[in-house]
Amino acid sequence: MTQTIIAVVNQKGGVGKTTTTINIAAQLASEKKSVLLVDLDPQGNATSGLGVPKEQAAKTTYDVLCAGASLADSVHETHVAQLWVLPANNNLAGAEVELVGQAQREFALQKALKSAAYDYVLIDCPPSLGLLTINALTAATTVMIPVQTEYYALEGLSQLLSTIQAVRGSTNPHLELLGVALTMFDKRNSLSEQVQTEIENYFGEKVFKTVIPRNVRLAEAPSYGRTIYEHDKWSKGARAYKALAREVRDRIG
Repeated sequence: MTQTIIAVVNQKGGVGKTTTTINIAAQLASEKKSVLLVDLDPQGNATSGLGVPKEQAAKTTYDVLCAGASLADSVHETHVAQLWVLPANNNLAGAEVELVGQAQREFALQKALKSAAYDYVLIDCPPSLGLLTINALTAATTVMIPVQTEYYALEGLSQLLSTIQAVRGSTNPHLELLGVALTMFDKRNSLSEQVQTEIENYFGEKVFKTVIPRNVRLAEAPSYGRTIYEHDKWSKGARAYKALAREVRDRIG
């Protein structure tokens, strides 16, 4: 049985959600923990970011949710020791429609993960609050929200928090907010500091102390199918994600 399932969620795109999921998963795996990354985004960026050819995957998240495939037969090894991925490609875009007709459609992912024997499962959610994200929130034990330190950072977060509250009231009463991670921080830009203050005032102690900087090496790594630790382990981005992963581990306890 899975120890911890973390849904990494923000309905806004371009906030560093996939980068955060990949690099926290890789760091936890480096600490001798077994980790599964579930790619729940039809874009499949987490899949390709771990070097798995998403269009060549025999079975994907879609097959697990909609075609009765088992989790064990669908996960792929990655080049990172102790880290597996349930891949996704654009077939997953049809899952929202197909799941609508299923009984208990919000529980499809939860049922699939019941057989998972990993220390951690991280779910990279799509940039929307549709049925796939509801499945992630229903399956998760806790939620992590990456927020970019840019203009309009808080836009839409009230809707996300309302969705989390609605899931608590219906399909997953034990769901908790693990924390809010500040991403794309540019210390040369006073706006980043202003947004940081605004988010800290709003979320208080739920904001992780580690801030992820805007970093060229972080942006480059996915195009090579690598984690930031493989691409440039001495970069500011690598050091930041290593520290953030330790905070995640400590909060989980």
